[in-house]
Amino acid sequence: MTNSAVEMMPNKEETEQFDLLHLPDPSITLPLHLPLPTQSFLKAAISLKEQVVEGTWNCKQGWRGESKDATVYTGLLGTAFACLRSFEATGNEQDLLLCDEIVDTCAGVAANSKRHVTFLCGRAGVYAIGAVVAHYRNDHQRRHLFLDLFIEMAQEKALPVGPDEGGFGMSYELLYGRTGFLWAALFINKHLGQETLPRSLLMPVVEAVIAGGRVGASDNMDCPLMYRWHGTRYWGAAHGLAGILHVLLHFPLSREDIEDVKGTLRYMVRNRFPHSGNYPSSEGNLRDKLVQWAHGATGVAITLCKAAQVFSDDREFRDAAVEAGEVVWKKGLVRKVGLADGTSGNAYAFLSLYRLTGDKVYEDRAKAFAGFLCGNSSNLVADNTTLRGDHAFSLFQGLAGVACLFFDVASPENSRFPGFEL
Repeated sequence: MTNSAVEMMPNKEETEQFDLLHLPDPSITLPLHLPLPTQSFLKAAISLKEQVVEGTWNCKQGWRGESKDATVYTGLLGTAFACLRSFEATGNEQDLLLCDEIVDTCAGVAANSKRHVTFLCGRAGVYAIGAVVAHYRNDHQRRHLFLDLFIEMAQEKALPVGPDEGGFGMSYELLYGRTGFLWAALFINKHLGQETLPRSLLMPVVEAVIAGGRVGASDNMDCPLMYRWHGTRYWGAAHGLAGILHVLLHFPLSREDIEDVKGTLRYMVRNRFPHSGNYPSSEGNLRDKLVQWAHGATGVAITLCKAAQVFSDDREFRDAAVEAGEVVWKKGLVRKVGLADGTSGNAYAFLSLYRLTGDKVYEDRAKAFAGFLCGNSSNLVADNTTLRGDHAFSLFQGLAGVACLFFDVASPENSRFPGFEL
């Protein structure tokens, strides 16, 4: 697959949704009356992870076709991420060893691909996962190797360049832009220590993202920050506001920056669809169909949960997160299975709400969605003509993401959306 084909794949704004189970009343408990026990989800997670490994690594067929997709999003590195999550859940050292081997293969591809510097779709994912795995294996030499590669990449001049210096060459969104780089840095610091990658390296990029958002919103007095990707002002997590703001909320911001982040979130809440409560996929888009992580209420709900944690004195963000979660409960059980635009991604909105509120209803809702996938994920992937080749096993389009969900519903207090939550 060419770089351009890979880059356009996550942008599925026109993709239709198909409800498999209609839940007209959010209080309905039909799918909750026989919840699967925790051990069943853990067993299902391990089994599905092994199926993903068999389909992407043990098949001994090398790279399928001419495509060498080494990304976390749709490529082989997503298998490594699933193995890392399995290690975190089970302590199985074989998962860590396998993850290390896959990273080596992906690093060879990344060395010849300098286009993107993000966690999900670029070199940063290879170096970040490589450094974390080496850290857990006490391999100091490889840890330093991957950290050095990451720091070398971080010195790319386009990253910290603001609009005043003509810094519009690199996008700002999560999949291919500057916040995707920042997320990879946060991932490293979470696992290796908060000052592993110092603020002095990261904050200029944060400041460039804020500055770019202000320039992008200069024609809209109601919204402090706005960004464009391929000319469209997206709101979702993949390419738009929800993803960018979620990353910014992890950094120490000035009072002015905080007010702009809050103001942008408030603008989104005020301008959601009034009848459904769902969120537009992009500025001015009137199509109220997409309820998923990439576009719609799911990604926004997770970002609002983070905002509610950071701004704990502002009840409005917690309330808005709960309201967005109700939209996902009504509309979020869909034919696709992946994290980006399927049921597994939508289930993470409930896990985020559970960690925020402690309300067991959200744990039950996450398990309801996961339980549905337990019995149907393989068939849904087989029936879905939009999934071809390795995408059926990928993290964001296929079964690797479902495996991560199963690990997380088995331990909901420790759950986090892969490549999005920390």
